[in-house]
Amino acid sequence: MLTGRIHSIESMGLVDGPGIRAVVFLQGCRLRCKYCHNPESWNPDADCRQMTPEALVEKLARFLPYYAGGGGVTFSGGEPLLQPEFLRRTLELCRQRGIHTCLDTAGCGLGEYDEILRLTDLVLLDVKHFTPEGYQKITGGKIAEYQHFLQRVQALGVPLWIRHVVVPGLTDGEEHIDALAAYLRTLHGVERVQLLGYHTMGVHKYRALGIPYPLEGIPPMEKDLLEKLQQRLDRALGQEE
Repeated sequence: MLTGRIHSIESMGLVDGPGIRAVVFLQGCRLRCKYCHNPESWNPDADCRQMTPEALVEKLARFLPYYAGGGGVTFSGGEPLLQPEFLRRTLELCRQRGIHTCLDTAGCGLGEYDEILRLTDLVLLDVKHFTPEGYQKITGGKIAEYQHFLQRVQALGVPLWIRHVVVPGLTDGEEHIDALAAYLRTLHGVERVQLLGYHTMGVHKYRALGIPYPLEGIPPMEKDLLEKLQQRLDRALGQEE
């Protein structure tokens, strides 16, 4: 029986795609991002809820009245692409129910993406960094898999919302934002670009798990500076309101 490993389900998400959304967090991630606030989601074999695609979609369908205003379901993680068969079948069932689907991903899965992307209405792509060196510094991994995923997104014409985490002293310089803009201008189908401020809300989880926190002592991103960098990025992309 096909089952998926579910970290958690949020029924009324407001920041994970358009409208009101259910958010399904799948267990397991291969990246080790310095600012990750969900380290408990890394281990794919951790004790967690297991559900069939059919059972999950039945649960998600209960929220159909809330999706009517342009919402839907977002699959997040962890990294949802690490459970491709479960994800593909769940997306297929959502499409049969007329539920809008969004994939919140860093693009670091197992290499076969076309079937999943053909059933996905929107990709929320977490751009960790745009250079191989910067990507490895932030995630501990290689950029090649992300690049392969993005190439398939572009080839299949799936709409993109881009998100990028701004960390003081790491990804917050004006030069960095200008280079990010130049990179994003090479992509097509980008409907929205959002900078996310680094926060420390997950630090206690590292301590509970006995894991050293990689950004110990780095303060949360200042809201005013983040807004200025967002404005700079919007101007560079021609997306000023």
